[in-house]
Amino acid sequence: MNEDAGPIFRQIAVQLEDAIVDGSLVEESQAPSSNELAAFHRINPATAAKGLNQLVTDGVLYKRRGVGMFVATGAREQLLKRRRSEFAEQYLTPLLLEADKVGITVAEIAAMLRERGGQA
Repeated sequence: MNEDAGPIFRQIAVQLEDAIVDGSLVEESQAPSSNELAAFHRINPATAAKGLNQLVTDGVLYKRRGVGMFVATGAREQLLKRRRSEFAEQYLTPLLLEADKVGITVAEIAAMLRERGGQA
């Protein structure tokens, strides 16, 4: 786990979200248990459970009593929608504000992006 990336429970939640977004954890499949996550990451099971429960609160996972936690139907699309919004807020808004300050138009930004498109 990375100390610079925030609380460990949040890192667990983000790793599971990443697995859902990239398709390695598909909708309606069983998520790893808190004990599995704790053993893998060498953390307290309560910490792992807190990350899982955050995803339940967010509607990404749901509990089946006595069975475990599962990826909710629509979870991937929900996560993609949220991440696209966060992307715009984190990257595009500051970019557009700075571009406006230095007199770069949206059309010029689009041209710059097209020019650098193969460099991702």
